[in-house]
Amino acid sequence: MRYQAFRRALGLAAAALVVGGLAAAPPAAAADAPYDVLVFSKTAGFRHDAIPTGIQLVRDLGAGNNFTVTATEDSAVFTTANLAQYEAVVFLNTTGDVLNATQQTAFESYIRGGGGYVGVHSAADTEYDWPFYGELVGAYFSSHPAIQQATVRTENRAHAATAHLNPAWVRTDEWYNYRSNPRSTARVLSTLDESTYSGGSMGGDHPITWCKTMSSGRSFYTGTGHTRESYADPAFRSMILGGIRYAANRAKADCRPETGYTTLYNGSTTGWTQAGPGGFTNTNGTLTSYDGMGMLWYSAKELRSYSLKLDWQMAGDDNSGVVLGFPAGSTPDSALTTGYEVQIDATDTADKTTGAVYGFKGADIAARDAALNPPGEWNTYELLVEGERLQVFLNGVKINDFTNTDPARSLTSGHIGLQNHGTGDDVSFRNVRVKELGGTPSRTGPITGASGKCADVAGGSSADGTRVQLWTCHSGTSQQWTVSGTTLRALGKCMGVAGGSTANGAQVQLATCNGSGGQNWAPGSNGSLVNQQSGKCLDANGGSSADGTSLIIWTCHGGTNQRWTLP
Repeated sequence: MRYQAFRRALGLAAAALVVGGLAAAPPAAAADAPYDVLVFSKTAGFRHDAIPTGIQLVRDLGAGNNFTVTATEDSAVFTTANLAQYEAVVFLNTTGDVLNATQQTAFESYIRGGGGYVGVHSAADTEYDWPFYGELVGAYFSSHPAIQQATVRTENRAHAATAHLNPAWVRTDEWYNYRSNPRSTARVLSTLDESTYSGGSMGGDHPITWCKTMSSGRSFYTGTGHTRESYADPAFRSMILGGIRYAANRAKADCRPETGYTTLYNGSTTGWTQAGPGGFTNTNGTLTSYDGMGMLWYSAKELRSYSLKLDWQMAGDDNSGVVLGFPAGSTPDSALTTGYEVQIDATDTADKTTGAVYGFKGADIAARDAALNPPGEWNTYELLVEGERLQVFLNGVKINDFTNTDPARSLTSGHIGLQNHGTGDDVSFRNVRVKELGGTPSRTGPITGASGKCADVAGGSSADGTRVQLWTCHSGTSQQWTVSGTTLRALGKCMGVAGGSTANGAQVQLATCNGSGGQNWAPGSNGSLVNQQSGKCLDANGGSSADGTSLIIWTCHGGTNQRWTLP
């Protein structure tokens, strides 16, 4: 959200691509700060005839994107002093044992100290007897079939190397099989579809391009790049540029390994519902907001303890957010009063800027700025919700750590949504995915007061409006409450407040579950049970413990008639 018109200049750098891609080009952006790249192409085994073409490609990219290029096959350049001048080193179709022990030590120190590595094609056919290199490249070459056409599936469309690609990329190359699968140690960016060519041996999961971190350094590898024709392909050229920019720490990315996530959106909006005005276009696996203020929310499922990841991009000075922990049926406004928004707007005030829990806790701005890609480039959020704790990661870097203490809100259960803020605030989203972490499951049993009596549905009736009362505990269904997220359910309906009232003394009753705030409850201090809409506590009227005493809401005071034990 935004409440001020003033905007400051970002002052952030990004490269303007000089080569074409398969998807729409991003908005023009300022050039990267200058840097230096070393291209190393020594071979002690098979020598690819594409090496000169590859060297020329990197020179062309450097000329158009503000980095200088030194090309060599002399391994003597691998000294601590010499490597220190380069932000990235490209192993371009190297093969065999190309560095001696002293040179290996210097290069390992360079990488662990913050340097960058780019491996192209047969870089994986290099230094088999050096364990550090095997870890750096991610996987060693095993075999390959004949050169042929195949389909590459783009798995990560946020990384600078692959953001320009469509979900499917059909091209001709020499397709490597690897001795191991790098997925457990690297972030896979694209895979080979073995059903589209002959000779693949890795089965249903065949990574071909990936990235990873190594201590303070960065590694990018692609198995493409055998043929000379590859280096004239605009999409390939853009991929190599993105890999170099990542390795040189000019483009930020979350390259932590990622497994176990379930797709919520990757082109299909099944399970999503638009609330409020405006909405999102849905093209090429990308949602782009327009008009508003509205919210596209995932209505198919309520989430509890989870890691939510999504990729986002601002076109310019734009505004959006990801809303968490709100009940079903919320409006865009009510979702912001019952849940929390993680902001996307890099130019607002500290508590309302990118990475902030909007209006509650600002991000670590130094960490945020160091991790943030500017408008026109993609970023990745991880929003990690564990109980009432929310941690925000931007491109793999933690930039915020917030714990909810507001009894009117809860992160323990609720829905997630993407905000379309308003006309001119154009923010795009890709690849929304979630990993559920096995939070507290639903549980059923009595709700017992400090008096030793139980919350009971009067007369065992399931009719809407039946009051909830105090009664001697028994095993009947009228006292069997299921804690499901932030709702308390009996006889197939929800405990709520009559008319959605927030007044002291308002009757607590049974009604059809509707996701309203009046039907959402959260444990509070001293054993209290807090209604999220009113911020008031479940209370035995008048402090009585007699059978038939009505349950109401009342200002929380910590008395025994407001103390409850859940199942």
